[in-house]
Amino acid sequence: MATLLLALTILSLVAAGIVAGHNVTITLLDSAVARGAVCLDCTPPAYAYSPGFGDGVDNWHVYLEGGGWCRNVAECLDKTGYHLGSSAKLMSTAQNGVTFFGGMLDSNSTFNPGMISDFYNWHVVKIFYCDGSSFMSDVEDVDPKYNLTYRGARIYDAMMDELLRIGMGNAKNALLSGGSAGGLATTLHCDKFQSLFHNTTRVKCVSDSGFFIHGEHFYGADWRESFFSRVVSTHGLTDMLPTSCTSKFSPTLCLFPENLVPDIQTPLFLIESAFDAYQIGVTLFPDRSPQWTSCILNLMLCNSTELEIMKDFRLILINTLKSTIANSSSRRGYFVHSCYLHGHMEDISSSTCSLIVGNGLANKNIAEAVGDWYFDRSEFQEMDMVNNLPRNCTGDDRPILEKKCSDYYIHHQMP
Repeated sequence: MATLLLALTILSLVAAGIVAGHNVTITLLDSAVARGAVCLDCTPPAYAYSPGFGDGVDNWHVYLEGGGWCRNVAECLDKTGYHLGSSAKLMSTAQNGVTFFGGMLDSNSTFNPGMISDFYNWHVVKIFYCDGSSFMSDVEDVDPKYNLTYRGARIYDAMMDELLRIGMGNAKNALLSGGSAGGLATTLHCDKFQSLFHNTTRVKCVSDSGFFIHGEHFYGADWRESFFSRVVSTHGLTDMLPTSCTSKFSPTLCLFPENLVPDIQTPLFLIESAFDAYQIGVTLFPDRSPQWTSCILNLMLCNSTELEIMKDFRLILINTLKSTIANSSSRRGYFVHSCYLHGHMEDISSSTCSLIVGNGLANKNIAEAVGDWYFDRSEFQEMDMVNNLPRNCTGDDRPILEKKCSDYYIHHQMP
């Protein structure tokens, strides 16, 4: 009976034209190979492009996919076995050569972003991640034994050239965003992205779950620093990182956004969880106990000691972000919540319908907050300072969530 009800719900949403998300064809940028802009396994980079329409035809949103980093040959070689290191693997696993655009990449005005619909009809481009360095590496030599290439910066440049070729340079509004390692890439490339456009173009950046903290005096600090040190060494990033940072800090410390963000000139918005599931689950304890593993997989299994560690992490992240914002030279926006999440923009429950699952601030969902900030309707700077424990904000099954979300926004449309 439950299955039948879900099926009927999906059918009703389809009939009403309000099912979230759409499929977009993946394109291999074969022309990039000649300039050495290739994935770890030497295959060409890939992107997916959904054209803008209506009054969005002059607006562009470029999203950088995330997927962690590789810090040595073995880890980079491992990435070539799936889509985060090889476009060949991406195409072999993609159904009919297409990818799904959801959340803030969706073209459905009901879900992107609800009642304001700032971004739904923009040109949207997703650049797939296959270099393991947050699109920053540019090593000329090819690994002779494993045929590995470290060329993330060349991929980024080749992709920008391609987008300019198909019309992005004429944009009236442009947004660079990315999630996780792509969020860090967004921070690193934000000013460079802004330089592609005329002075009259509104250009801003959004880093989604990309504010990885050093936490110098907190659990795992030495491990986090060592990890990024090996990323810098493997991908030859010493001379690739912004000199505004490396003139003050070591290259390793310049992969921590707290040392990057203050000098970025382009407006930047940070979407973060004070209980970031990746940082709590992966970067606090490199050698996790079975009990900690059970806890991070199911918050109901956490004991009081583990919850106190999470509360301490929250305080460090919030204080680090506050200090970073205070020292910044350009306007910042932020949405810092208390849900146990990592990544928001591609999923409706974590972005355009976040209010429905209890993740709103100032009575706004995440997409609306970004829209208000982007279009200067408000300087959105909100943190959840009430909840000091991680919350589960996953919501209902997808068809039920979509129905609740569409009903909410249909009944709260702006006049």
